[in-house]
Amino acid sequence: MTTSATGATPGSGPTANSMRRALKRARDGVALDVTEAAVLLQARGTDLDDLTASAARVRDAGLDAAGRPGVITYSKSVFIPLTRLCRDKCHYCTFVTVPGILRRAGHGMFMSPDEVLDIARRGAELGCKEALITLGDKPEDRWPEAREWLDAHGYDDTIAYVRAISIRILEETGLLPHLNPGVMSWTDFQRLKPVAPSMGMMLETTATRLWSEPGGPHHGSPDKEPAVRLRVLEDAGRSSVPFTSGLLIGIGETYEERADSLFALRRISRAHHGIQELIIQNFRAKPDTAMRGMPDAELDELIATVAVARHIMGPAACLQAPPNLVDSEYGRLIGAGIDDWGGVSPLTIDHVNPERPWPQIELLREQSSEAGFELRERLCVYPEFVQRGEPWLDPRLLPHVRALADPETGLALPDAVVEGHPWQEPEEAFTSSGRTDLHHTIDTEGRTGDRRDDFDAVYGDWEALREAAAPGMVPSRIDTDVRSALATAADDPTKLTDDEALALLHADGPALDALCRIADDVRRAAVGDDVTYIVTRNINFTNVCYTGCRFCAFAQRRTDADAYTLSLDQVADRAAQAWDVGAVEVCMQGGIHPDLPGTAYFDIAKAVKERVPGMHVHAFSPMEVVNGATRTGLSIREWLTAAKEAGLDTIPGTAAEILDDEVRWVLTKGKLPAATWIEVVTTAHELGIRSSSTMMYGHVDQPRHWLGHFRTLSRIQQQTGGFTEFVTLPFIHTNAPVYLAGIARPGPTTRDNRAVMAMARLLLHPHIPNIQTSWVKLGTEGAAEMLRSGANDLGGTLMEETISRMAGSSYGSYKSVKDLIAVAEAAGRPARPRTTTYGEVPEERQRTAAASDGHLPELLPVLE
Repeated sequence: MTTSATGATPGSGPTANSMRRALKRARDGVALDVTEAAVLLQARGTDLDDLTASAARVRDAGLDAAGRPGVITYSKSVFIPLTRLCRDKCHYCTFVTVPGILRRAGHGMFMSPDEVLDIARRGAELGCKEALITLGDKPEDRWPEAREWLDAHGYDDTIAYVRAISIRILEETGLLPHLNPGVMSWTDFQRLKPVAPSMGMMLETTATRLWSEPGGPHHGSPDKEPAVRLRVLEDAGRSSVPFTSGLLIGIGETYEERADSLFALRRISRAHHGIQELIIQNFRAKPDTAMRGMPDAELDELIATVAVARHIMGPAACLQAPPNLVDSEYGRLIGAGIDDWGGVSPLTIDHVNPERPWPQIELLREQSSEAGFELRERLCVYPEFVQRGEPWLDPRLLPHVRALADPETGLALPDAVVEGHPWQEPEEAFTSSGRTDLHHTIDTEGRTGDRRDDFDAVYGDWEALREAAAPGMVPSRIDTDVRSALATAADDPTKLTDDEALALLHADGPALDALCRIADDVRRAAVGDDVTYIVTRNINFTNVCYTGCRFCAFAQRRTDADAYTLSLDQVADRAAQAWDVGAVEVCMQGGIHPDLPGTAYFDIAKAVKERVPGMHVHAFSPMEVVNGATRTGLSIREWLTAAKEAGLDTIPGTAAEILDDEVRWVLTKGKLPAATWIEVVTTAHELGIRSSSTMMYGHVDQPRHWLGHFRTLSRIQQQTGGFTEFVTLPFIHTNAPVYLAGIARPGPTTRDNRAVMAMARLLLHPHIPNIQTSWVKLGTEGAAEMLRSGANDLGGTLMEETISRMAGSSYGSYKSVKDLIAVAEAAGRPARPRTTTYGEVPEERQRTAAASDGHLPELLPVLE
């Protein structure tokens, strides 16, 4: 049954029996499916009364559980239309205009900072606490006039202006920005999160045909493709951004499509717990638009959709229906299950629906009271997220939010003074704190517990994740003959097809032995028999991190027993100690600590270079690069340039995991997407900053993902030549959250390790000649086996290693120079030291390392 949600013909609705069954399931609190939801969306008359009554009960249960029974909320706001230019062409929109009309009206392409701040200040004087910043999508992509305005005012793009004006609003008026800039990338979220406690974008509908088919309301609008908008909602959740979304009903969708849209929103909300509010907005036809002749969505349509949304989203959801889009039928909306009226302004109009004035707040109070509800003011960020704090609210915003929030309820303080406060980095970011001896006590005392206390919340919904992971873990069918693939590999590995490579990645038994021999032969021809190693020290300057990587057992909250942060002096001290025992490199990485400013990485590099000028600084993963860039407001290129000036020499190619977002979004909640990782490393290479490359495997992946990863790295290397080596990183499962939750497998098998190593050698040949194995993850025997399977490098002495040890690796935190030479000898090969970029080590460094055996004397030996 497919029925239109607007103008359905008589007799095309659901049967009486199907309506009775669906209503009973709703009354009984049984989970609805899409078909039942589509039926209930058509409830009218007494059926609609039945539906709304059960929806109201669900809402009331949620308010009771939240500690605010009988409360309906609103936000006192000002509406700031930052620009009315847009690259989209929605057929119902009167908000968007063109440059000529703006010019004739005496307006600029964007509102000026003075215009914005004038509205915000007047709003603050009236007690408003929210600055709703709404604008068109990426106007500079369509309108040269928008690009010219941004260039003239010193902004790289519209998002840069949104960020800058948000900071001024915070500092000069005290209002909290709620940002609606349209479609955003993952990186855009990182740029804007420090300046706004909440953001939003309406999903509107998942009906792709309304976007793809000529004449549809979204045809010709690239940002209205449902898949794109769903990705934005996912990225908001991954970035821990409190996010508002919702539906626009009555634009031509069917009831089934409307129900599907609600279930899509529920899926994302369940996965990330980040949708703070759902708006159900009814279409209103406007003159001078392509859809001016389309009938308005009827009130019963709106009421039924609100009620069904309440049943689907559940008691904890916050539901809003704009009060200015209904004709005083406030009681019916309350009865259908809403618990919020949205933003209401005593100062500005609704620029999206200018013909529909906001109701007076006192009228809303009276109408709410008549329905048995108390009207209370909230902030733009909902109470739940105010009380959650980190990671949902950036530390730079916390003082601004706390100045306006009731600490007990998370709602707005009625008598709060709305005034500006400095927007600044937290003070004393580099104060030494916590378990700073973890780098060696991890070997003697171990970790405090196998998981964080917030295990059930910080990583998202485990059950939803289990469902998302299942398709990617299904093995591929292999039809290619392994023998012919081996023949191709032996003759010329650069000619391996994807089918042949996939067959070899599945090789086992004698075929695997043959594959490893071929890889070893290619290794010998490419780089000779020498096994290289580097005398280096790992310095993990903090393990405080709220990114939510589900494979990581290293990350801790600042209050956890194993959390620590090093001071700059401690970082420099460790670098100096490493130099004294012959190190040529320090490898420095840390958690994404919310208190560390974006310039912290520059300070770390400078501290090392000032203390040990000759030390090579190999530091900061692509995730840290993006974190630094977004916190400082710099582009990735600008940030890397500044880091290089501060002393950064090369970057580790970690944070890659598997360069396939199907896998990445199971492994991690908030880490950078594959495309952004690629952008960081290619930009670094273009700036002369070389990097390693890595792959972590053996979790929720399959050989087809490994193949795609190898092909991606090979393409990058052919383009830039910037990779120094490729490092295999077998997944350590023991304490990994994704394994403890029963989703990932327990790391790769020996077969997997041999096949991955051999195929890395073959598929990256001749572009990446150096292939490294990880002794810290595989141990001495495992590393020796990899040297017989295509590897030519053992990595480093490390001197300290915390990340793998926290995950449960049992192979210690360091190796001496003699230890590494012994591993090479076990594989029947000579060993020699190298630099980060595989050059010759100065004689003085070699002598110093030989004298100390390359390890710190105070470290205790680790027995295997």
